Amino acid sequence: MKIAIIGVGAMGGAILKGYCHHGGFELLTMNPQNPRVSQLTAQLGVKLVHQAKQVVAAQPDVVILTTPAPVTVDVARTLSNLSSATVVISAAAGISQAALREVLPTQTIATIIPNTPVAVNAGAIGLAMPDQATSDAQATIKKALSPLGDIIEVPEKQLGIVGVIGGCGPAFVDVFMDAMSDAAVLHGMSRQTAYELVASMVKGSGALATATKQAPALLRDQVTSPGGTTIRGVAALEKDGFRHAVIDAVNKANE
Repeated sequence: MKIAIIGVGAMGGAILKGYCHHGGFELLTMNPQNPRVSQLTAQLGVKLVHQAKQVVAAQPDVVILTTPAPVTVDVARTLSNLSSATVVISAAAGISQAALREVLPTQTIATIIPNTPVAVNAGAIGLAMPDQATSDAQATIKKALSPLGDIIEVPEKQLGIVGVIGGCGPAFVDVFMDAMSDAAVLHGMSRQTAYELVASMVKGSGALATATKQAPALLRDQVTSPGGTTIRGVAALEKDGFRHAVIDAVNKANE
């Protein structure tokens, strides 16, 4: 499968790294002249072009738009000569499928909200599949995205909250991990060991939740024995308003 990534900023670069780690794809990138992008693509051994006609000539199977939202429709317009067989996937927040169909009327267009862990093939990717997509187009979209992480299909109107949970969430988790590390250091652990331990704990907790598909409350109950250390810690989190702080953070980010 040949994939063209249009725009190699933070998200485009993360997606590119994820594909390079996975392997098995023919990759092409397009970006305005930029030394950082030139260096990144050279390091990864990926072809970089600067004109839309070069992307069209390459006849990619999939085009992924990771351009800034204000310019995404204009950039998409420059790709109007793409083959109708090319699937377009847009990661531009706030740009609807309908807006893109106005300038790319013959394309199948899906919209996604990924997060930066796609760089290590562990992303959470909110996907709004277009209603009119054929089964072949849907298979192409999933084949293109699945190497980057978990695909969570949602209606297009829910991509905003997906962006908050999936996109802002890693920063919230980073704050939690930093606080946990401070607590470990307070109790005598070295800083680097604390970071490794906390990162491993978060990774394992997420993997367990993904594998078992159990509700977080049920997983919590499995490690909170009566009168034990864990339930005392959970009670302290409740007393200090941890749950409300998390909900409030999501609400504020979603504004």
